[in-house]
Amino acid sequence: MVGSINNTAPANVGIHALEFYHPAKFVDQTELEQFDGVSAGKYTIGLGQTQMAVCDDREDINSISLTVVQNLIEKHGLSYKDIGFLEVGTESIIDKSKSVKTVLMSLFEEAGNHDVEGIDTKNACYGGTASVFHAVNWVESSSWDGRLALVVAADIASYAEGPARPTGGAGAVAILIGPNAPLVFDQGVRATHMNHLWDFYKPELASEYPTVDGHFSNTCYIRSVDACYSLFTKKFSKRYSPNPEQLIKSEDLDYSVFHAPNCKLVQKAFGRMAYNDMLQDPENEMYASVKDYAKFAHSEESYYDKGLERAMMQFTKAEYQKKVIPSLYAATNVGNMYTASVWASLSSLLSSASDEEILNKRVGLFSYGSGSAATFFSLKVVSSTEKFRETLQIKTRLANRTKVTPEVFAELLKLREETALLKDYNPIGDISTLAKGTYYLTRIDEKFRRTYARA
Repeated sequence: MVGSINNTAPANVGIHALEFYHPAKFVDQTELEQFDGVSAGKYTIGLGQTQMAVCDDREDINSISLTVVQNLIEKHGLSYKDIGFLEVGTESIIDKSKSVKTVLMSLFEEAGNHDVEGIDTKNACYGGTASVFHAVNWVESSSWDGRLALVVAADIASYAEGPARPTGGAGAVAILIGPNAPLVFDQGVRATHMNHLWDFYKPELASEYPTVDGHFSNTCYIRSVDACYSLFTKKFSKRYSPNPEQLIKSEDLDYSVFHAPNCKLVQKAFGRMAYNDMLQDPENEMYASVKDYAKFAHSEESYYDKGLERAMMQFTKAEYQKKVIPSLYAATNVGNMYTASVWASLSSLLSSASDEEILNKRVGLFSYGSGSAATFFSLKVVSSTEKFRETLQIKTRLANRTKVTPEVFAELLKLREETALLKDYNPIGDISTLAKGTYYLTRIDEKFRRTYARA
């Protein structure tokens, strides 16, 4: 007999730590409205966006991923030997073969750790969530060797000139996963909806810019909220409710965290959750002010009726302020971060909420990626989140960025566009504004090989 097998399954698998990275430069959305010649409030009120992160040619998907991983390891006093699984969720592809994960393995060299499972995962904004699920599955599986799992969700979101440009941004989140965590994923309740759609995609491999139908993509997002949330309520109630016939409602979730292409869409999605609750119990007195809209059910008309949309946003206004707004600080001030978006929203919540506000509370999360893939799932905060507040400090860090004018913003996007495919290239972006510990691109050689340094 070679050895005994430990049949003890890891318990309370969830999130031990989060690290958030954002670029050092931003553009103000009010100034961008003036620069673009659109009506005042189109971006700030119509989209719910305040500021937007900006990258020059010094940053790419590799550099922001290197930064967020190294910062997490250092802040939490970890060794790279502690990591047995590493996966990257991203749609910012700069190489059609070599994964970002293999670039991150350069950080493991000194520790001599090459036994690290996982690669990259791609499906628009959903890749980070898929990678988190893969990490959780690894820890809970017979393949787990006792070490921690690390996930990176990272993207640079930029758009060609036009109405979608103010919905850009950039960011990265590193997520440390293992047993006996302070944030524990609820088991058996993930509710997923997959479709074949052409709402947002990137067929031009030589360009960062997507092909996107914004209005259609917003509708696809809301349809996925309907499908995923409705299924989640059934799965959750069956597993956790003393009366499985009594479905959980959005009011039973202490906080709701969303993928945030823009913050106005998040508000609409939260209202849509309440609409689904109403359809399950239309005669309940609490829905008296909106019950007339139950006639739409999940008809095609329900996705386009502005009266229904406004009524549900108004109906949930107070709950939205309490349960959703605390998670949107990064989203409104950094912008869309694609795969990192929902995890940056969770980071925002944990960065600001006190133990009194969040301990023993349940958080619902909705992740969406165009094309499309979506999941509604949940976690519970079972112990103090003081370490999250101490290490994230998102409001403080965002206050220390450098503002650029809309003119400079446009120039930086043009620079990235013109240099995206170059070889034998030395980046020219200003590194003086980079935060300490930020990795940046120093060179693309004649064989397209990239090298980095750390500020």
